[in-house]
Amino acid sequence: MPVGINQVALKPNQVDKHLPCKKRFEIACYKNKVLEYRSGVETDLDNVLQIPSVFLSVGKGQTAPSQDLAKAFGAKTSVDDIILEILNKGELQVGEKERHAQLERVHNEVVDIVAGKLVDPKSKRVYTTGMIEKALDQLSSQGTHAHKQEEGKGSGTATPTIGEEDGDHAKGKGKEMPTWTGVVTTKSAKSQALEAMKALIAWQPIPVSRARMRLRITCPQAILKQGAKPAPKKEGVGDGADGEGEKGKGTVKDRILSYVEEIESQDDVGAEWEVVGFVEPGAFKGLGEFIGGETKGRGRVEVLDMAVVHEGE
Repeated sequence: MPVGINQVALKPNQVDKHLPCKKRFEIACYKNKVLEYRSGVETDLDNVLQIPSVFLSVGKGQTAPSQDLAKAFGAKTSVDDIILEILNKGELQVGEKERHAQLERVHNEVVDIVAGKLVDPKSKRVYTTGMIEKALDQLSSQGTHAHKQEEGKGSGTATPTIGEEDGDHAKGKGKEMPTWTGVVTTKSAKSQALEAMKALIAWQPIPVSRARMRLRITCPQAILKQGAKPAPKKEGVGDGADGEGEKGKGTVKDRILSYVEEIESQDDVGAEWEVVGFVEPGAFKGLGEFIGGETKGRGRVEVLDMAVVHEGE
């Protein structure tokens, strides 16, 4: 048996809970290629599979009998399709050291993403990765403690959290507060970074806010003075929706400027009006939809910088 084999194992009930066979099937793969294949980086199965066979035990070199495969996956399912099924849905068997290294890689990637997207609200400067890491560790410890407290005491006797003393409405808000309990290897670093940022912004273990976007907005001058359509009222609005009532009033130009936190420049260029300014990431979608709807495609929003930060001490 070749060395350096990783295993991907699959129980039939991971594919179909009604399959009568309860055997476990495995395939032999090259180290680290399974994750690349699942993420779309690797597409050539020859670079993923070490042996194009299905096993009952890779370690013992025991291949799966065809009758067992037929019973578990169906008589008409080919071996190639079974291998793909195991590769896509099976549980990756990795050693403790490799699992720890993978977790550390994801953790570092999450911290790097967060550190590049969040800033001090006053100075607009980025935090070091070390400070972000400490803040996330603090949230993780608080989240674990709160979970254990809730399990031990029940929601009726637990120490009130933020806003609970203000009544049922505040309690509802408290339940919706995002939490952070640490990284996992089953989710992408990008999605976990978004979860981490939401928790940091909600709980503020250190003063943080999303770094603003720098945009160039262009609109025909003939449209600017027209009355804007009333903004639709939404329940459960997200980030960047504060002050939606103000955005619903005035001319098209007033509405556009209501999305812009800080104007860098404002000029008339021929028949068009152009403004460059800073916008909160949460307001970007609403701004784009407004300009697209009001100008019928004649206005534009161009991203000049996804995250404006100030470097240095």
